[in-house]
Amino acid sequence: MARPLIGLKIRERRKEIGLTQTELAGRVGISVSYLNLIEHNKRSIGGRLLKQVADELNVGLEVLDGATEQRLASDLNDVLADPLLDHIRLDPQGVGDLVGRHTGWAQALVTLHRAFLDRSQAMHALADRLNQDPFLGDAVHRILTNISAIRSISEILTSVDDVDAEQQHRFHSILSEESARLSTAAQGLSTFFDKAHTATRSTTPAEEVDDFVLEHHNYFPALESAAEDLRAALAATPRELEDRMLERLATDHRLTVSRAGPAEERLLSARAPLHYSPHGKRLILLDSGAAATRRFAVARLLARLSFAAEIEEIVDASTTLTTPAARGRAAGALQSYGAGALLMPYDGFLEDAVKARYDVDLLRRAHGASVEQVCHRLVTLRRPGNEGIPFAFMRSDPAGFVTKRFPLANLPLPRYGGACPLWAVYQAFQTPETVVRQLAEFPSGERFLFVARAVMKGEAGYGQPRPLFSIMLACDALYADQTVYGDRLDLTAGAPADHIGATCRLCARNDCPQRQEDVIIQRQVLPA
Repeated sequence: MARPLIGLKIRERRKEIGLTQTELAGRVGISVSYLNLIEHNKRSIGGRLLKQVADELNVGLEVLDGATEQRLASDLNDVLADPLLDHIRLDPQGVGDLVGRHTGWAQALVTLHRAFLDRSQAMHALADRLNQDPFLGDAVHRILTNISAIRSISEILTSVDDVDAEQQHRFHSILSEESARLSTAAQGLSTFFDKAHTATRSTTPAEEVDDFVLEHHNYFPALESAAEDLRAALAATPRELEDRMLERLATDHRLTVSRAGPAEERLLSARAPLHYSPHGKRLILLDSGAAATRRFAVARLLARLSFAAEIEEIVDASTTLTTPAARGRAAGALQSYGAGALLMPYDGFLEDAVKARYDVDLLRRAHGASVEQVCHRLVTLRRPGNEGIPFAFMRSDPAGFVTKRFPLANLPLPRYGGACPLWAVYQAFQTPETVVRQLAEFPSGERFLFVARAVMKGEAGYGQPRPLFSIMLACDALYADQTVYGDRLDLTAGAPADHIGATCRLCARNDCPQRQEDVIIQRQVLPA
């Protein structure tokens, strides 16, 4: 696992200003042993405690809690897992140290690794096309045919003396035509090779959006403020909110709103709760889907149209989003964020979450939302000084492909492929719509509470399967007693827990019966 960097920064800053662990622990009101665990990256820290530590160390909060560096550590873990480095057996403990002490070198290493992946993927794509693409065989055949024709005609013209003028003209015409065909075929082949290279890239738009969200800690104050203002202007009770949002779309954004009849619904996609035509300024609602899904879709469209300026400003200010595709994806993610903030206002939702002890079902019923919508909103409760429990979020399909992710600093989630098969997010597929909780312990000794549920998403027409996804929240075990999911769990340090890993290649448990790949790292030891 990539190690968080906050502890290292705290330790270095404390030593820089000449504070002992005892002095700093006393000032912020924690034990020396707990501070030692924090400084050695064995316990996470955030919220008011992190703010207290930052104040005592006389540094800004952003200096200690570096999202960019945390993302860099996660990227270095991808380097660590590359099979090319198996024989080196790198110690993952060095990831945090490298990023914390030599950020430039860490960034250079990641840059070189990504360049290597780019070229490797281009090579593999080209090899596949060389072996399988029918265009290549046809192009080579045409080029050889053209060359043979040109050579034959040239030999005739140079070796035969009694060719009359009419035949010479005909041969020259054929020579010109074959030369033109050869040029066209060669140009096509050149374009083929260019596309084979440029069509591959190691960092996808989706990954850039992941990095963009992590940079902001999945908290966007401009959208929170805009959503609060709009919710106040709507002046609606929860039951009235959908109707008020539709009225706002009709009056402020000039949309013609209608509901699809049975015949029209059959012609429209069953997976979409509404159909919006920006050119025709028409909005068609489908009533056959889940009410919470339709309500969120209406809120998302209203956020898209009402918060366009705020979203554009946030996207334009980002240096992480380097392509139009990434910027488009990021804008879509921010529209969904705005919808969540509109339907579940920050202060009220956080208060409800604390009272309900983060019971997703209670929150879902109270706010008329789906399980996934509530989980998404819980992960956005990151307002400095008024935070909820720091949760990680992960969504997987039955094949193990991670379709959404928001990691914690000390709990990186897989960017490529799947995680450890022992994680609750995969166990949940065995009992859909049932909550699966898990007290999980990593080889490093860190413990987390995993809470997962497999849910059916959307609606499907006759003969079509409904998509099944598993959604998981995860938090440090230190917060487990603040949630309903920690009830009746033994949370003491030596209590039994499920022994899991990150992925096979990054897990030091050699005796695991689920192991599919050889281990490439050494068991981590707490530094003295």
